[in-house]
This record gives sequence, structure tokens and C-alpha cells, in this order.
Amino acid sequence: MLYYWLHIIYLYLGSKFFWKKVDLEANLTRHRRVSILDCDSLKYMANSKYFYYMDFIRFEVLFRSKLYDNTFKKGIFPVLGSQKFIYKKPLKRWTKFDITLVLEGWDDKWVYHRQIFKHMGEVYAIGFTKVAFWKHKKAQDLTKILTDCGVKKTEMNPSSEVLNIFETDYKLLKHNL
Repeated sequence: MLYYWLHIIYLYLGSKFFWKKVDLEANLTRHRRVSILDCDSLKYMANSKYFYYMDFIRFEVLFRSKLYDNTFKKGIFPVLGSQKFIYKKPLKRWTKFDITLVLEGWDDKWVYHRQIFKHMGEVYAIGFTKVAFWKHKKAQDLTKILTDCGVKKTEMNPSSEVLNIFETDYKLLKHNL
């Protein structure tokens, strides 16, 4: 967990002092390497580390865009509502890979992302997330937040493919209570 928080601090400081700002609507790709600390059994990247890298790239967009000033500084915090993950192939130790964050769209409450893990141009895994912004135990109007951040589009509906991935989330919660 220490590695996680040190990396978040690195992202914050890098975005504050060294890196240029990013556009919320643009894809962001980061180049990474599977370290020995990312692996279980010292051979393949652990499934939990994929989620770390997904967090890191989302936080990087938060810190490097106007989103940080229009949410965190106002007491509005991103909350992960759900994430789904599809593994195709494992990433081996010391392998270089790219992770790309793609904005799939948003509605009144949720923003949807696709996060693609590639090695040498081949897809190894894909993650999907939906995130809301909360303040005082209530989801905030996402359209207003995005407008305040300079997003020109007034709406960007996620594809039915992405919405279908998250469609049964609440049914599953009710069924298992």
C-alpha cells in the first residue's frame, strides 16, 4: 500500500510542477514496465496491480486537468461505482506495456472509461470503470463539473456496449443482500 500512496504523491507533484495539462476528452497513454513488485509468484503481473494502474491513470487525468480544481479543491471527491475487467493474456515480469485511458462518455451521474493494456500493439486486458463525484453523501451533477472544466460537449452518451456491462450491478446487489 505504501507503493500506491507514493505513486499518487508522485503523480500529484509531477502534474503540479513538471507535466503539461491534459484535455479531459483526449485519450491518455502511459508507458509502464511490469516490475518484480507487481508480480505474484515472481512471474506474471498480479491481477490486483492492473487495478492499481487503472487508478494511477485516472488520478493522473484528475491532477493534470482542470478537474482537480473543480472537484477536490471544492470538497467533491471521485467515487468508483463499478469496474469490470477482461483478461486476455498475462503480462510477464519486466514486460513493457502501455495503458490507455479512453473516455467512453457520461450521463448525469456517471463518467465511463475504458482502460486498455497493450504490449507491442496487442491487447492483453481491458478494464471498464464508472465514476461519480460525491459531496455530502450525494452524487453531484456531472454535466456542471465538466462544463466548469472547459469540456465543450454538452453530452457524450456512452455506447450501449459499455452501458450493458454495468446494467445488472444493482440487481446483483439486491439479489445478494
